[in-house]
Order: sequence, then structure tokens, then C-alpha cells
Amino acid sequence: MFSPKKVFIAGHRGLVGSAITRALQRRVEGGEPWEIVTRSRQELNLLDGAAVRAFFEAARPTHVVVAAARVGGIKANNDFPVDFLLDNLKIQNHLIESAHAAGAGKLLFLGSSCIYPKFAEQPIKEEALLTGLLEPTNEPYAIAKIAGIKLCQAYRRQYGADFISAMPTNMYGPFDNFDLVSSHVLPAMIHKFHLAKVEKHPAMTLWGSGSPRREFLHSDDLAEACLMLLENYSSPEIINVGSGKDLPIKELAGLVREAVGYEGEIEWDTTQPDGTPRKLMDGTRIRALGWQPRISLREGIADAYRWFLENRS
Repeated sequence: MFSPKKVFIAGHRGLVGSAITRALQRRVEGGEPWEIVTRSRQELNLLDGAAVRAFFEAARPTHVVVAAARVGGIKANNDFPVDFLLDNLKIQNHLIESAHAAGAGKLLFLGSSCIYPKFAEQPIKEEALLTGLLEPTNEPYAIAKIAGIKLCQAYRRQYGADFISAMPTNMYGPFDNFDLVSSHVLPAMIHKFHLAKVEKHPAMTLWGSGSPRREFLHSDDLAEACLMLLENYSSPEIINVGSGKDLPIKELAGLVREAVGYEGEIEWDTTQPDGTPRKLMDGTRIRALGWQPRISLREGIADAYRWFLENRS
């Protein structure tokens, strides 16, 4: 009835989904028995529950990766809290419910480090979930992701479904969103520094104080972690996926400026919000399974900038 490994990657054109698709394609080329199934937004509207159910009934994947989500940076989350909460609840509910109804044997739900309390002890262990207040600037998105985690755990408890949840740290890489309004901090910086360089601005302004610390992971490293989890992890407990290193936003800005080749000054607008002071993930659990990131931040930023130059409209 099923092919040996028929995997549906929801969100295959996004930052994370595209990386997982590339990693799986390399495995197929190496002779592994994966059949990759994808659908564009035009082919399948994940906000339409009936359409999602019909797709699953027809495709019958054995594996599902939930990498589809409405995502954005601080400004987008602040401006559109209803959209971030409702859209993400609909997308993940439709996918998880339909995957179970269609008999999928394995599902990987991808959450976010923003699910953890704003002032969680660092580095953040998986047990910190729901032990404190969330960061207000992305609370709707975080609540949706927490609901997705709990839904996967509920399917496992009630039906024995092998549904697992991984929490990536801040991601970047090819197919990222570089929009200046809705993107996350690193791709937004790449775009801003590029414009400042091209337009020969003597100085450019970045939001906040530059003091918060952030951890970053290249999407290709996350993709390898996801494939390892699909094949080797089966637990109701969430699992962190991060680089294990963080740095101040000011230092990140220096790395981006270096990669782009911008020679002007950086000014900081301290009237704008910083967000969570620090978010460093504890990766003990996933490292015990044998996974390690390979791509350094300096190398990864250069790679992301090359992709931006080749693909910007």
C-alpha cells in the first residue's frame, strides 16, 4: 500500500523545508529508498482543512515533516498577532490531524526556541517549557507552536502515534526571508548592509541596543538533524536543535558587515525593542544521538549572502 519511505515535506519552499528537501534528494541520489512528496501553496492551501484531508487520503505518506508556518520577525509578530496565532494553529492542526487519519507512521513537528520562557535559565533545557512567561513580542506564534507540541504528544498518548517535536534555534541560510519588514534579524541585517553598501551610506541604523545574545544554526545543519530524528528518535519529549554557541547582536552585525563588505558605521536605535535578553539552547539530548553542526557562523553568513545576491528580485 505504501512505498518504503514516502515523505511529505510541508513547507518545502521555505528556509527549513527546502533544506530538508535538498538533504533528502542527496540521499535519494545515493540510493536510499525515499520518495519525496511536495506541494506548493498554489497546489495545496494548508489553511483549507478539507483540501489537506483530501491530499493525505490520496498521497498516503508514511512520513510527514511539518516545516510549514507563518513566520516573521519582531515587527511582523507585533503588527499581526491574530494572523500568527490563527494561521499557525490552522496549518499545524490540519497537517497533524490529517497525517494521523491517513495512517502516517512518523511525523516530525518543527517548533521554535521562542516556545521557552523569556527568562529561562541558560542554556535552555527542554524541561523549561511552560515554566514561565513568554516573550511578549512573539507570544502568539509561540503559543501556536506550543499547541502543536501538545497535539503531537496527545496523539502519541491517545493513539500511540509516533509523532515527535524538534525545537530549532534561530535559523538562516538559502531560501530565507530577506524582506526588510517581516524577516528575522540575520537576513534583515544582510539586506540592510547590502543596501547601505550599494547606496554608499556612511552609516546605517539597527534596532535595539545590540546587547541581546542569540544562537544561530544554518538550515543545512538543521536538515541533517531532522533526518536523523526521523530515523532514530521516538519520544513524547521535545528535543532542541542548536549550534551550542551564541553571540551578542553587535558581534553578529560585525560578521554580517564583513561578509557584505560594508565599510560604514553602525548606529543602534535604543528606542526599539531588544526582545529576549538571551536564547541559548541546551543541545545535550540531540548530541547524545550523535548529531553535530558542521557549518560555522562566518561560513554560513557568507553562504546566505551569496544566495541573496543570486536570488534577490
